[in-house]
Amino acid sequence: MNVKQLSMLVFSALLCACQPVKKQTTINGVLAGIENDTLIVNYFDVSDLTRSNIHRDTIALQNGRFSYQLENDSVPMEAYFYVLPRNGAKASSLHKTVSVVTFPGETVELSGSIDNYKVKGNAFHEAYEEVRSICKPYQDKMNEVSEVIMNMQSDGTLTPERLDSLRQVFMPINTEMKKEMEGYIRQHPDEDISVYMIYDLGKDAGELLDIIGEKAQNGCMAPLYRAIKEAIANQKVREEARNNIKEGVAAPDFTLKDINGNNLSLFSLRGKYIILDFWGSWCGWCIKGIPDMKKYYEKYKDKMEILGVACRDTEEKWKEAVNKYELPWLHVFNSDDADITMKYGIEGYPTKIVIDPEGKVSKIVVGEDPAFYDYLDELFR
Repeated sequence: MNVKQLSMLVFSALLCACQPVKKQTTINGVLAGIENDTLIVNYFDVSDLTRSNIHRDTIALQNGRFSYQLENDSVPMEAYFYVLPRNGAKASSLHKTVSVVTFPGETVELSGSIDNYKVKGNAFHEAYEEVRSICKPYQDKMNEVSEVIMNMQSDGTLTPERLDSLRQVFMPINTEMKKEMEGYIRQHPDEDISVYMIYDLGKDAGELLDIIGEKAQNGCMAPLYRAIKEAIANQKVREEARNNIKEGVAAPDFTLKDINGNNLSLFSLRGKYIILDFWGSWCGWCIKGIPDMKKYYEKYKDKMEILGVACRDTEEKWKEAVNKYELPWLHVFNSDDADITMKYGIEGYPTKIVIDPEGKVSKIVVGEDPAFYDYLDELFR
């Protein structure tokens, strides 16, 4: 063997040694009482608070048994399993899910049924089962209410009055369960499960995050801890922006990439009315409003320009949607690095902001609201 061959072998060995070893994350399950032979699974990083990158798959069952490997080699994941009902099954069965948290390189054992299951794995799962047992009585009651709502919706008997009445039953139960969860977190500030629970508590998350100890901050749920902390900070920025973005104030300038990859700034469009349309290919109401948007663009395109701002999207899905629905106006992509939804305090989609020729906000409409089109008719009459 010559020196060159030896060098190549050594280089190849070093290259292989530098590659991270793929950690296999496995869920083994035995679920009783399932009539179908297929499970649906949705899973995502626990730190993906907006669920913007969900993996979906189907799993074959053999006598209720399955073994599934997740594409996961670095962070904790959360997986939801559910059975797609057969034709004629009640719609309420769709809300019954099995939730499992997994960790890189580890195996989780799942057993029981869709209605009553247990998860066995590491110390986190032991604490997880303890919390589930505390919450189960409340969860069972809420599931009963949810089932009534879904069945009534399915058979056409759900009126606004009945829905309001059922919500009044549901919400106090949910409030009591959250009190139990908060009490557990306060008693266990150093446990990883406490970080995991905080996200479910919504508006109370900020106060509770402050009591989480350093051990849990840097534990296996560290990615989730950081994500919640960042989300709370971003929410404060959005609230401040929302208070500042009012009719009559100057609209903040920004520059984003357009659909051809070129920079496009808001200020470059001054001189006519601009409609900022914050939307996404994933947003059902945004898509539903496209026909009216196209109609009004054609009607007033000599007096206004629409600038679609794609949010919480991928470039691929954004471009596909623009082409599929043949959207004739200008488009830019809102990246994580230059998130302009922070500047404008955007929380709901779609949000349409009308900017006058001098660059000032003249109207803000959240949601697909006919009032937006009435405003355009009045503005350009």
